[in-house]
Amino acid sequence: MTTAPATTLDPGSDLSQVLELAQQLRVDSVRASTAAGSGHPTSSLSAADLMAVLMTRHLRYDWESPDNPESDHLIFSKGHASPLLYAMFKAAGVVSDDELTKTYRRFGHRLQGHPTPVLPWVDVATGSLGQGIAYGVGIALAGRELEDRPYRVWVLCGDSEMSEGSVWEALDAAGHHRLANFTALIDVNRLGQRGPTELGWDTGAYARRIEAFGCRAIVIDGHDLHAIDQALATAADGQAPTVIVAKTVKGRGVAEVADKEGWHGKSLPQDMADRAVAELGGYRHLRVRGPQPPEPAPAPVPGPAQDVRPVILPRFEVGEKVATRAAFGAALAALGARPDVVALDAEVGNSTHAEDFQKAHPERYFQTYIAEQQMIATAVGMAVRGYRPYATTFAAFLTRAHDFIRMAAVSQITMALCGTHSGVEIGADGPSQMGVEDLAMMRAIRGSTVLYPSDATSAAALTAAIADLDGVSYLRTTRGAYPVLYRSDETFPVGGSKTLRHSENDHVTLIGAGVTLHECLAAAEHLAADGIQARVVDLYSIKPIDTAALTAAARETGALVVAEDHHPEGGIGEAVLSALSAAGAHPAFTHLAVTGLPGSGTTSELIDAAGISRTHIAQAARALVRR
Repeated sequence: MTTAPATTLDPGSDLSQVLELAQQLRVDSVRASTAAGSGHPTSSLSAADLMAVLMTRHLRYDWESPDNPESDHLIFSKGHASPLLYAMFKAAGVVSDDELTKTYRRFGHRLQGHPTPVLPWVDVATGSLGQGIAYGVGIALAGRELEDRPYRVWVLCGDSEMSEGSVWEALDAAGHHRLANFTALIDVNRLGQRGPTELGWDTGAYARRIEAFGCRAIVIDGHDLHAIDQALATAADGQAPTVIVAKTVKGRGVAEVADKEGWHGKSLPQDMADRAVAELGGYRHLRVRGPQPPEPAPAPVPGPAQDVRPVILPRFEVGEKVATRAAFGAALAALGARPDVVALDAEVGNSTHAEDFQKAHPERYFQTYIAEQQMIATAVGMAVRGYRPYATTFAAFLTRAHDFIRMAAVSQITMALCGTHSGVEIGADGPSQMGVEDLAMMRAIRGSTVLYPSDATSAAALTAAIADLDGVSYLRTTRGAYPVLYRSDETFPVGGSKTLRHSENDHVTLIGAGVTLHECLAAAEHLAADGIQARVVDLYSIKPIDTAALTAAARETGALVVAEDHHPEGGIGEAVLSALSAAGAHPAFTHLAVTGLPGSGTTSELIDAAGISRTHIAQAARALVRR
């Protein structure tokens, strides 16, 4: 094996030197994955030439200061090619050879199987294919529309992930917004996990599809360094969002695996790895100093205190009927006094009331149309850049974007989601519009906060509260208007609850949230007429949950009825039972939830048919008390 002399490559380096870097990236990808005993070396080998030219000549990045706001952004949408990304980090001098070869994919270390932001040079976690390109659009939109910074966003995609609908949502958004600071590179290596990809090497088909979405397509040989260099220069000309369609060979440079099926996701055995390193020309110790970003613009000088606008939340009168979705919209518009708050809509803002924010702060309102995955991805991209995004649609439609929400938690993103029109409560639109799975989905997200206000005052307060919470927060709101229960000076700590009715002689506790809280209050009146005293708890915080109030109710009344406008699986009832079990409390318990398939009807008809109306709650309470 031969070893090239140590040298540093800069933007003026000859392409023959850049080729040596590409070979180093290949060698290190093989070495890292073989040492780990797993990984995706062949997927890394195909894209090495693309990345070598990019990082040497076009990626304006301050490797020593990854928080430099002027730096470009590089996203590996094909996150399984992490050996290549980490080999690039080694070439940049921020990861050592020992870390690359001795810690990759090992427990407790930061070079994980797919990239995560535990590494300061990684913006978002990738590996769920079709997502990185969507995040890139969000970051590019933030750079142009919110930050007014000249950075570019570069995204490396695999050809297999081009079958994902989210990829085309992303390209549609890039084309619609004319994001000339956005470039995707498709590594068209023909082979997927189990065989050939849908289009194989038909680069013309990729180009036609890309252009149909309003983006510029450049088709090249992905191993021709001159063609790569020209394409990247064109992409950076500020004229249009660009997708470079690069025809490559999976396993390029290693004859035993090049363009061979059956090698996806497999490391090379040590003997093959030794032969591969030799074939690639041996070990190298090249370092890269690519183009540097411009000097950061001076930070704005803070103005006088009176220039900082306070957040003045809307106020509501007790007893007036207001939908919690309307209170959310009014509170969101008020939160726009904070310059870090942005709002995203999926073309339902007139129903969710997110458009209230648009009327007050149009420059920070983003319409993603009926593309819920891209809405969440855009929110993630903006959160990466330090903004506090609120993304809103019907609760039922957030389920379409569940994987993006899950991956946002992996990326440790902070963002707020609001799902409106939840439950059978929405009425005549029918089951396709009814969010009856959303609480389970959001409770299962790592580190999430899940809130379900029952009136306008609590909805406004909780909308404001989640602006200061870390992680993914979810606010569930209802379509219909219900009486305001709380005065405007009432506080709603996250993790708390409100006991709206109680006495020293309560026989049973009724627990609800949203529409069922109002049903619980009505049921308590019915029970009182029968001489049964019922405590009523507004469980507005589902996660975290008020275990103290629940255990006190269990101890003092001995019987609990939970009613929720949601499927029984994963909703409020299971949250209550989990909290009680952890606290060692085991009261008599009845759980009312939506179990059948609802249809169209009025709100009262549907709630009663689902068995969660005041009549059913009172019946369940009587049965528990008799027991």
